[in-house]
Amino acid sequence: MVETTTGDWPARTAQEAVEQLRAALGEAGVILPSLRIDPVSGAHGDPYALIDLGRCNLGVASRIAAALRRAGGEA
Repeated sequence: MVETTTGDWPARTAQEAVEQLRAALGEAGVILPSLRIDPVSGAHGDPYALIDLGRCNLGVASRIAAALRRAGGEA
């Protein structure tokens, strides 16, 4: 298993990574309805699974950019 640090706790699986990302985006007011484990790479299991962020509209893209700018200012 590949461990990737996201936030305060490490993701041990692709599903945990998706859940952590969904929660963090939700806290920033961003919802990506298509967020999921990529079915093709996910069929090979961890650590080969990729996270599919999906597509988003202009408003969501702007909220993501604003959240990243805020996070960058905290560093």
